[in-house]
Amino acid sequence: MKLTTQTIASYRPPEGKDHIVFDEELSGFGLRYRNGRRTWVFQYAFGGGAARVNARMTLGDYPALPATKARETAQDLYAKVRLGQHPAAEKKQNREEHRNTFGRLVSGYLEFKRNEVRPRTHLLIDLYLNTHAKTLHSLPAGVIDRKRIAELLDDIAKKSGAVSANRAHSALSALFTWAMQKGLHENNPCIAAQKRREKSRDRVLTDNELAAVWNALGTSDYGDILRLLILTGQRAGEIGGLRWSEVDFDRDLVALPSQRTKNHQPHEFPISNPVRDTLKARPRTRDFVFGRGVAGFNGWGRSKKILDKKITEKLGAKLPQWTVHDLRRTLATGLQRLGVRLEVTEAILNHVGGNRGGVGGVYRRYNWAEEKRTALDAWAAHILTLVSDKKKSNVTPIRGRA
Repeated sequence: MKLTTQTIASYRPPEGKDHIVFDEELSGFGLRYRNGRRTWVFQYAFGGGAARVNARMTLGDYPALPATKARETAQDLYAKVRLGQHPAAEKKQNREEHRNTFGRLVSGYLEFKRNEVRPRTHLLIDLYLNTHAKTLHSLPAGVIDRKRIAELLDDIAKKSGAVSANRAHSALSALFTWAMQKGLHENNPCIAAQKRREKSRDRVLTDNELAAVWNALGTSDYGDILRLLILTGQRAGEIGGLRWSEVDFDRDLVALPSQRTKNHQPHEFPISNPVRDTLKARPRTRDFVFGRGVAGFNGWGRSKKILDKKITEKLGAKLPQWTVHDLRRTLATGLQRLGVRLEVTEAILNHVGGNRGGVGGVYRRYNWAEEKRTALDAWAAHILTLVSDKKKSNVTPIRGRA
């Protein structure tokens, strides 16, 4: 019979059976009766011979989907089959593509990177992909194109600046490259996206500003971390993720393994008395010196805002914009003022460029251990003078090695 509202109303299917009645005019179009429910179906055969596939598609429930609408849908599907298409497979692929959201890609990528990069690097990747790119998470990954990426990067640049936009671009590009390698995405929509021009930072805190920062530090993890950063010039992630197993009080130094340094080179730096005192006062409840849980310290953004507020309250005015990384540049500049050789400063900072890079770096294996200790002791004395009530520093500049 032809399936219409009238014929369906008069039809009486066999009781208690899963039964399909097919339309006599449109091949494959039918109405399925099962457990008191009536559902439109369309079935067809695709291919031939050994490759022949029988397929059935559910179109919707009757009467929610009227007979005329169901017939129109079945007619469209019939036409596709006649043209050599496989609509059931296309429907499944579309459903899978919609399940494969950008958010799911991000989750998979972050899990993959967890053991591939340092914890601090993983936090930054998470920031760019989960926070900055949050508006893309609910979209199917397949619809993320160059236009959407360009709009996202423009928005990040407006809200957070060129540097954040460029770092987000790098994180997104790495994500899509990984997805292509895993067969989860067809292309990298970040290719040819605009890179913004970055201004090289040259901010160095003055002695008064250093004193203001130091004197506003509390007894928290963040306060101790910044004291160590001011006194040693190391990278924030290296101190925030410091482990007791890396601290050697017998030799008064910290030894960082290659997997914990930016240049993947093992690095040792001596600890001055105030660094030693700060570490000795820390509780030793787990291997990480700072932070909670299973990792090192990770409350950088919130803690910096609280510190800036305290500094403003103490001074009655805001300090000019500064970052934690500026403390590293400040130490390097301060050591120059104390007459420390450039090679020694580079060794303290574990900086491979300059005198330690290229062919010279291969053959210059002297580690400047004593010079580093002398320089950091002098710098510590200078800092303690700044943060005390004394008006003048009594630090004598260091004479360089001949």
